[in-house]
Amino acid sequence: MASTSGPLCSGLRSSVRVGATALAALLACIVGSTLLPAPLFAQQAGNLLHFPPRPPAPPKKPAPPSNAPMLVQATEIRYDYTNNTVAAVGNVQIYYGGATIEADQVIYDQKTKRLRAQGNVRLTEPDGKITYGQTIDLSDDFRDGFVDSLRLETPDDTRFAAARADRAKGNYTVLQNGVYTACEPCRDDPKKPPLWQVQAARIIHDEGEKMLYFEDARVEFFGVPLAYVPFMSAPDPTVKRKSGFLFPSLSESSQYGFGVEPKYFWALAPNYDLTFGTLLTTKQGVLGEAEWRHRLLNGSYSIRAAGIFQQDPGYFADRDGPNSPTAQTFRGAIQTAGQFAINDKWVWGWTGLLVTDTQFLFDYQLRQFSGAFDPFQTGVASQGVSQLYLSGAGERSYFDVRSIYYYGFSQQDNQAQIPIIHPVLDYSNVLAQPVLGGEFSYKVNLTSLSRQAAEFQAVTQTAQAAGTCGSPTADTAIPANCLLRAIPGEYSRASTELDWRRTVVTDNGQMIMPFFQFRGDLASVNVDNQVGVANYIAPGETDLARAMPAAGVEYRYPFVDVEPWGTQTIEPIAQLILRPNETDIGKFPNEDSQSLVFDDSNLFAIDKFSGWDRVEGGSRVNAGVQYTAQVNRAGSLNVLFGQSYALFGQNSFQVPDITNTGLESGLDKTVSDYVGRVTYQPNQVYSFTARGRFDEATFTPERLEFESRANFDRWTLQVLYGDYAAQPLLGFLTRREGILAGASVKLTENWIALGSARYDIANDQIDQSRLGIGYVDDCFMLSVNWLTGYTYTAIANSTPVRDSTVMLQFSLRTLGPDVLAPVGASF
Repeated sequence: MASTSGPLCSGLRSSVRVGATALAALLACIVGSTLLPAPLFAQQAGNLLHFPPRPPAPPKKPAPPSNAPMLVQATEIRYDYTNNTVAAVGNVQIYYGGATIEADQVIYDQKTKRLRAQGNVRLTEPDGKITYGQTIDLSDDFRDGFVDSLRLETPDDTRFAAARADRAKGNYTVLQNGVYTACEPCRDDPKKPPLWQVQAARIIHDEGEKMLYFEDARVEFFGVPLAYVPFMSAPDPTVKRKSGFLFPSLSESSQYGFGVEPKYFWALAPNYDLTFGTLLTTKQGVLGEAEWRHRLLNGSYSIRAAGIFQQDPGYFADRDGPNSPTAQTFRGAIQTAGQFAINDKWVWGWTGLLVTDTQFLFDYQLRQFSGAFDPFQTGVASQGVSQLYLSGAGERSYFDVRSIYYYGFSQQDNQAQIPIIHPVLDYSNVLAQPVLGGEFSYKVNLTSLSRQAAEFQAVTQTAQAAGTCGSPTADTAIPANCLLRAIPGEYSRASTELDWRRTVVTDNGQMIMPFFQFRGDLASVNVDNQVGVANYIAPGETDLARAMPAAGVEYRYPFVDVEPWGTQTIEPIAQLILRPNETDIGKFPNEDSQSLVFDDSNLFAIDKFSGWDRVEGGSRVNAGVQYTAQVNRAGSLNVLFGQSYALFGQNSFQVPDITNTGLESGLDKTVSDYVGRVTYQPNQVYSFTARGRFDEATFTPERLEFESRANFDRWTLQVLYGDYAAQPLLGFLTRREGILAGASVKLTENWIALGSARYDIANDQIDQSRLGIGYVDDCFMLSVNWLTGYTYTAIANSTPVRDSTVMLQFSLRTLGPDVLAPVGASF
């Protein structure tokens, strides 16, 4: 070896900056001016030399810009003119095209055109991938080479290690005795085995296919082998979508026995794919599934289908009866959903579902067909929805129109009693410019629906026990025994509501808010003359019109007191509403206004009915007082208490319609029940809320709710208590009382445990519960949940069945999607 000499190389002990070919930079100092013509040197300035651009790189490896410089730093540069090699020795750093090589020594051999880096080698590539090794030997085009004692870190935090890695054809890398993991090394002991890793005799990385192939592989947790696989493959960490087999799911049920479901994901293109699945069961045979997903420029859609030719339909014949649709040989379902953007404000879409019978999705645990999964339920959702919709939203307006068809999945559902929504349209807008100094807004609703059969509900214990309302006759289906929850026939209604209100604040802080509201409705009703219906509403065709103007004023006068301990505000509130009587009560079917809860939230609502089918009439005064305190270092307290008074005209809540809405609401008397709310939040950790409705004469609680939440340290707690008096005229024949409690605790940085339960105090039983534990870190997720609840499963059995389901879910990052394995049992 020769030491540094010659005028061209005299400054290279500290750094060399050269042209595009890094290897040629070092080579230039070997051959000197005798081998490279002088015109090739662009300039010489101190320790920096510029050389000609590097030849084009192979197409699979994009080349740096032609003028990309190279910087070589080393303690010493040594030359061997005899063997045509140059060596950079001591703390070598080579920078070129965004890549960096660091090593104790780097040698370039002109004859073999190979670069050899030795000792604590670290290669950082432009994409962020970092390769460690004791020896890295590469050809000058980086297509071939090997690494001894390899350690590789990728930008997405996956890691490889191997005794030796060989690279060939610029496309294949073979790791001998390789290890792969997506887990971070232990901070306290980096040599400790990660949470999981895959050890294999050979790991082959095909960069063209972007695939990893593992031969003679073992899956280890904490260094302990748990599974052996002769051969397996997975997309490399850079791939987000790749065709291949997914982890199979496991399940068990009394309907089909034990089941295992392998799935194949086919990534046909970046924007569409197809997934096939086969649920192999021990009792009912093979259930096939397929899902197609397609994303377009302005939206996406999906189609999912499942079907089975049952090997033992007799099981369902025994359970549901020989003529039940569940006892047919073939059962199946098909579902589709999509949504597309018209522009930045408008979207249109659909959901669609067809099933051979209402119990198919539950019997085969096909939760993916029924939308969101209720954490307290163990079966599919109670309803399926097919709809077509158009929605738009502006800064101060909203529009939505949709047609809907509901499927009832519960045994208590009668499909003929479920309405078909032809369309339902909602539009609202708030004008940006003030009108007469106040805010003006308007709303529009159009509803059209049809139903094949009437639905009755018992209002007495005797009628319920006798099934009078389930099998009505003209003599028994009467208001004294039953409610008419839903009319048979057709019903269409168009409604609009105009609203104007203004707030005037006087010099001494009084708030005076005049308002005006107008409501108009037009309806067409065609009631089928089915058994008992005429006892509630006139059969045949009827056209209806209704108008309800309302004017009034709301008054508030907050008194603020500032003390050294904090501030307190007492705010009397009074509201006067003047309007005529409600007309045609009972002639308008009541489809969307059956839910009426009088509490603190609607004490000062102009119209306390929900929905559009009922409108409140009669003049009324609502009055109350609100107290708010902010106490230093003791939190905040808010109290609201009030009452409503029917002044004159007809009290809408005293006049029953076909569903008795308004009766037993606390508003069905001249002086209403009291309503109140107390909220106390001492700090950001705790919050307490109590609300209730109390009888006007005896102050007996008619509705009572207590809610408490806490978030402190690693704990999250919630307790909700509810006590609701019987409302037999509304179909609630007994008092309802229960407690819902839930808690979660972060056991460690990665472990969390949770639980919740609902206790029915009236029936002395826990009717819903959930227990679970989960682990999440940078590379692994595991959760186990035990869910219990009651579900109406069998068509021939009206008694709910208790279901218990154990759900296991785990995921190894980069090796596949989540694995969801439900194990269900009914008892």
